[in-house]
Amino acid sequence: MKVDVVGVPMDLGADRRGVDMGPSAIRYARLKESLERLGIGVTDHGNLSVPVPESATPDEQNAKYLPIIQAVCDELAQRVEEIVRSGHFPLVLGGDHSIAMGTIAGVARGRGRTPGVIWVDAHGDINTPLTSPSGNVHGMPVHFALQEHAVDPKRMAFIGLRDVDDGEKRAIRDLGVRAYTMTDIDRLGMSRVLEEVLMLVADGPDSVHVSFDMDGVDPQEAPGVGTPVRGGITYREAHSLMEGIAASHSLGSLEITEINPILDRENQTAILAVELILSALGKTTL
Repeated sequence: MKVDVVGVPMDLGADRRGVDMGPSAIRYARLKESLERLGIGVTDHGNLSVPVPESATPDEQNAKYLPIIQAVCDELAQRVEEIVRSGHFPLVLGGDHSIAMGTIAGVARGRGRTPGVIWVDAHGDINTPLTSPSGNVHGMPVHFALQEHAVDPKRMAFIGLRDVDDGEKRAIRDLGVRAYTMTDIDRLGMSRVLEEVLMLVADGPDSVHVSFDMDGVDPQEAPGVGTPVRGGITYREAHSLMEGIAASHSLGSLEITEINPILDRENQTAILAVELILSALGKTTL
């Protein structure tokens, strides 16, 4: 396997500063060295250039910084498309979750079809500018990806939901997107949830994109996130999820988002992110 890493230090989509340092925190947690120990070749393309809020204007309050975010996502989509067409595996490091618009668009163009999407998150991220309570675009990437037809709602699943706005609840019901809340995970277990999800989204090798927001994990294990919600995915459930995805041989792309080192404890969340990346790419106990 050849993994190509792209960092996107985006924090325009969130309302708390610091998430732009997420890519550096993940690299500092020895991402490249850890992948190479698995026998995986790694090319790190560095970070895309992202304006800071002080040099930009929010524009519309119901979708703050949207034109700038879209421009960065367009560049990211081009980079991811090139990686996919080269036959390598794109690993995108965020930054806030608004970057998913670019990652998924690039995967869809590179493969010539929409990927199945597993969206691991405490939140639905499917608000529109009209339903968003905050106007923060990191709560809207699923909406925009659906608008661009980069995501098929019939081949998408949420895992770990526990804080969903009213407008998002309506959208998820109306679109028929499969959604597993933490209550569902408690009731069914992560293995059963993943089994059902893969039957829905996977369609052969390299057919699945995983968009992993670290706030999907319980804040006791992942404290360095901007929007923590208690009662999330446990450490073992998170690894079980990623190990199961690896075993399915369907994973074609991965992004990790929303790590905020300012709020973290001794880089704990970034270290966990690296561990989960390794599990997704085939690391096993035996």
